[in-house]
Amino acid sequence: MKIQTPYYFIDEEKLLVNLDKINYIKKHSNAKFVLALKCFSTWSVFDLMSKYMDGTTSSSLYEAKLGHEKFGKEVHSYSVAYPREEILELKKFADKIIFNSISQLNIFYKDVKGLNLGLRVNPNISHSHFDLADPARKYSRLGVINKKDIMDNINKIKGLMFHFNCENDNVDNLEKSFNYIGKKYGNILKRLDWISFGGGIYFTKQGYNVTKFCKILKDFSQKYAVQIYLEPGESSITNSAELVTTVLDITHNKKDIAIIDASMEAHMLDLLIYNTPAKIETNKKNKYEYIVAGRSCLAGDVFGTYKFKKPLKVGDNIVISDAAGYTMVKKNWFNGLPMPSIVVKRLNGKIELIRSFEYKDFVNNLS
Repeated sequence: MKIQTPYYFIDEEKLLVNLDKINYIKKHSNAKFVLALKCFSTWSVFDLMSKYMDGTTSSSLYEAKLGHEKFGKEVHSYSVAYPREEILELKKFADKIIFNSISQLNIFYKDVKGLNLGLRVNPNISHSHFDLADPARKYSRLGVINKKDIMDNINKIKGLMFHFNCENDNVDNLEKSFNYIGKKYGNILKRLDWISFGGGIYFTKQGYNVTKFCKILKDFSQKYAVQIYLEPGESSITNSAELVTTVLDITHNKKDIAIIDASMEAHMLDLLIYNTPAKIETNKKNKYEYIVAGRSCLAGDVFGTYKFKKPLKVGDNIVISDAAGYTMVKKNWFNGLPMPSIVVKRLNGKIELIRSFEYKDFVNNLS
């Protein structure tokens, strides 16, 4: 099948590698897994993911509705702040509603009394390589800090959410964090039904000590008699998708520059936000070096510098790997550039063009 680039190419067989690991952890830890839709909301593969995961977790009404309608199973709803009209909608279908503050819990308690409610807690510890994504950064607005405030409202809630990691691939650090949380909040947890340790735990990284991870989860759950939830985003879809692009032009300004038909600003925004290079197959021993750049007018729309086995030419494909997380949910119409299509390779090998985007989509996104 010939498909016009650029396009996101999701491979269900590669996705299954992560889902099998999730299934293993579930069986050996008794933890439950809900997909973080803020990272990945491409519902064309939800039929597969829902066989291995327990539901979805959201950061907005729209995400919660998507999880309810397209994924099924448990729907966890969290928001930094809810307007009342969203609460009234969410209470119709959300299995758990998690508030970011005591004030929001009290404002809406009469509306949701009797439902499975939770609070997000800021434990004042975190693991993040980026201040921008650090939930416990200075002056963070994310979660309740005062333990007494939680105790004063303990009868209104059934669980707590501790989302304090970002790409934490260190299981020993995680164990210390769990021990800290248990020691600090254990008397509260023993009065509740569940705890969520959020997302940002990189258990699908190659070489991660999954056996120890399972033991940490199981021991914590048994010690405090709580059901543990994990909210993987990136770890559920690691290495399952690529952004396939085509070289449109090659220019030179002290270095050779290959301009592709995609844009970091429009199609892989997280790379720009966190100033990280795209994952393009390269080797220092290769002879031909190019800056790979996007086609938007943003001067810094640059994917990185890479060495290739042979000279690039117009029409060559360049594939950016690990392109599922925080891409399709963040793609935008900057410069009016065409959005990449979404293509899925099913487990049976069939390749499906799920969605392509046209000028009318651009127009209808505006007013």
